[in-house]
Amino acid sequence: MKKTFLLLFITLLMLGCKKSELESVNSSPAVAAYDVEAPPPPKEVQQMAPPKAISEKLLPDEDQSSQSPVAPKKIDTISKKIIKNGNMKIQVGDIKKAQTQVGEILKKNDAYIQNEQFQNTDMDDNLELIIRVPHKNFDALVNSFSDGVGSVLSKNISSNDVTEEYTNVSIKLANKKIYLEKYRDMLKNASTTKDMIEIQETIRELEDEIDIAEGKLRFIDDRVKYSTLNLNLYKEKVRSSSTSKIGFGSRLADSVTEGWNSFVSFLLGIISFWPFLLIIPVIIFLWRKWKAGRTKN
Repeated sequence: MKKTFLLLFITLLMLGCKKSELESVNSSPAVAAYDVEAPPPPKEVQQMAPPKAISEKLLPDEDQSSQSPVAPKKIDTISKKIIKNGNMKIQVGDIKKAQTQVGEILKKNDAYIQNEQFQNTDMDDNLELIIRVPHKNFDALVNSFSDGVGSVLSKNISSNDVTEEYTNVSIKLANKKIYLEKYRDMLKNASTTKDMIEIQETIRELEDEIDIAEGKLRFIDDRVKYSTLNLNLYKEKVRSSSTSKIGFGSRLADSVTEGWNSFVSFLLGIISFWPFLLIIPVIIFLWRKWKAGRTKN
């Protein structure tokens, strides 16, 4: 009996030891879980920098503007800008007839006269016209004047490419408009009177610069769209049939007459100096009196 109880006790003791080992094995992962460090934060979080403080009074033209430059406004592709001008001098037989022909040519090419000047002298008649014509019709207009109006004495045609200048002005204009809007926003948030005055002055300067740039672009567009031609119609005056057959006697009489007229003009010119003619005798009298007194002494 004692051996039976001893074996039973040993068996129970061994079962208890195995049970405690199994429980310690099962509980070890839970304990280890508290010892494992937390995983590192994502890479994006590690690289994130704290936001920079932004000054409310930062102006676009200060040094800080280089850190966040204003993106220039995108400019549409600009086509070629060519300004064509010309000068022509044409000798005609009849000014009025030539003027009528010019009017018909202008009407055909959608051109118009910007300025007109007429001069009549003893030697010739001159009609000077400043003509504006659409760029596409400029060559046709010049060819029409060369062929059907008269004899071309001189012609000078020039072309000037202003595409680069136009592009530069357009870019600067777009940037100035961006800055103008930023200053207007600053004006709304200005806190002191001094800031308001300074911002308003800057806005006024920008508006003036924008007006000038827009005016320059309009001027270039006008010169590109309408070319300019300076046209001079010239008629030389000749002797009539009656005066061309003048004989030697008539010419001699004309020469005598011209000589007499020249003498009269010379005499009248001398008479116009009459105050000096009065002074000369007085000067001579005083000089003789001074000389006589000096001789007596």
